[in-house]
Amino acid sequence: MKPDLEAKPFCLDKSQVEWVESVFASMTLEEKVGQIFCPSLSSFGKKSIAKLTKEIKAGAVMIRPFPVKGLQESIKALQESSRIPMLISANLESGGNGAFNEGTQLSMPMGCAATGDMEYGYRLGKVACREAAAVGVNWSYAPIVDIDMNYRNPIVNVRSFGADAETVIKMSQGFIKAAGEEGVAPTIKHFPGDGTDERDQHLLVSVNTLTSDQWFSSYGHVYKTLIDDGAKSVMAAHIAQPEVARAIDPSISFEESLLPASLSKTLTTGLLREKLGFNGLVVTDSTLMTGFMQPMPRRKAVPLCIECGCDFLLFNRSVEEDWKYMLDGIKDGILSKERLDEAVLRVLATKASLGLNAKKTLPDPIQIAGSPETKKWVLDCADKCVTLVKDNQKLLPLSPSKHKRVYLNVIENYVEDNSALGKDLKARLEKEGFAVTLRKRKLDINPNLLMKGIVTPALIKVMKEVMANTDSFVSQYDMCMIALNMETVSNATVVRVNWKVMFGLGNDIPWYAGEMPLVVVSLANPYHLLDIPMADVYVNSYTATKEVLDATFDKLMGRSEFKGISPVDPFCGHEDCKL
Repeated sequence: MKPDLEAKPFCLDKSQVEWVESVFASMTLEEKVGQIFCPSLSSFGKKSIAKLTKEIKAGAVMIRPFPVKGLQESIKALQESSRIPMLISANLESGGNGAFNEGTQLSMPMGCAATGDMEYGYRLGKVACREAAAVGVNWSYAPIVDIDMNYRNPIVNVRSFGADAETVIKMSQGFIKAAGEEGVAPTIKHFPGDGTDERDQHLLVSVNTLTSDQWFSSYGHVYKTLIDDGAKSVMAAHIAQPEVARAIDPSISFEESLLPASLSKTLTTGLLREKLGFNGLVVTDSTLMTGFMQPMPRRKAVPLCIECGCDFLLFNRSVEEDWKYMLDGIKDGILSKERLDEAVLRVLATKASLGLNAKKTLPDPIQIAGSPETKKWVLDCADKCVTLVKDNQKLLPLSPSKHKRVYLNVIENYVEDNSALGKDLKARLEKEGFAVTLRKRKLDINPNLLMKGIVTPALIKVMKEVMANTDSFVSQYDMCMIALNMETVSNATVVRVNWKVMFGLGNDIPWYAGEMPLVVVSLANPYHLLDIPMADVYVNSYTATKEVLDATFDKLMGRSEFKGISPVDPFCGHEDCKL
């Protein structure tokens, strides 16, 4: 489908259209191919810049968070080296920290939604895009518009605005409005929608399992609304939607109905372009994921994703190799020149709509990140998001006069005995007047020696814990607190509480829940009641920033009331979690 440059989301005026057409007319085939590549940039060295801008002639790059010092100048050097202005993209999902290390993390999206104030969608977009734009970023891979329907899903979780489609729409509309004000192109993702499967597209082609009617009334409603509002970019994920694919094309084969959107003409052209009316830019999700590599050889998938309706290829194992695959695909008839031209026109039109052909003076990013308004928003969001899920025994507020001796267990994605978070939480409790014992979770037991029956000091320590009687442990403490920071990470099959135990025994697991009060605070995943239903107190804080931790402790200690409203079902549909 040839793009309409004057219609949404481009809305180009006559001079901008002339710029697009002029640049397009001047391009060689190789330059056109380069324009549809968005590699990840890990270095701003002269060789890296020359390779991308002079050899590949890439149309965009994605940056991971860099130190802010010199970043603005580095991006400026990259732009000056490119004949055609580049789209500079970043994952701005939770704030300006997606662009540079010193950027502000306002909150994970679910934390914003937990405030119950739709203004926080706008504020998230404003903080993220204002700070990123200050260093030269002009394309955001956010907002995430996935609906968190399945608590088992390991990748959406707190990255989503929640389980309600209308909340997702309102929050995303605010983000998109703020992005437009800052001259940043927002990307709604992950089409056709993550959050129903319990698997991760990083590891396989995951499946949106809704029926066609269910999809159009939920995810379809979200995408159609935001497309009509003028969203500039959509990320086509390595997620299949077989029921919708069959509704769009009743003659589709079983195998084709299970292709991911990134490689499905039915979903990306038939559904997204034709049915939903999207005229803007489509970028694949990372093509390093197994979900992209699973269905076919890479040499075919690279050109085919563009032929199917995508306009940008995100990430490369080897940018030179993929560039050759794309040219070979044109030669072999996998990718038509007409479809390539459409993609390049959309790339150029997006750049024109952002005014990239005009030079801009950028502000000091550190001053932007530290603005009084931003600091106030961060504190307000932290105060409003922390959610009390249950306190059935009326244990709150906590008090050292009632429960002086605390057994603290801090559980994170990676086990280490000198956890910065563990030290921080211990110090916070001690400052409140508690006597705290912080569990050392790392079990340095050599499994080979264990199998041979060789006794080591570490094994003796663990066995003493396992074999100890109830009173010897319980008599030492008045309360247990379990703090969890199990963040969503790529390439994980589950996000569940990872107990460190032997033979199902040991003091890492809450076997003592019937003996003393148990307080659980989750700083990330909101669904941990599934694994710790015996918690007397359970709190969701969504984001492990200093400001959120401050607010959480103020509420636990009774200095501030809990204001958060859960955007998802924290009981995971299980009655026993409510006990």
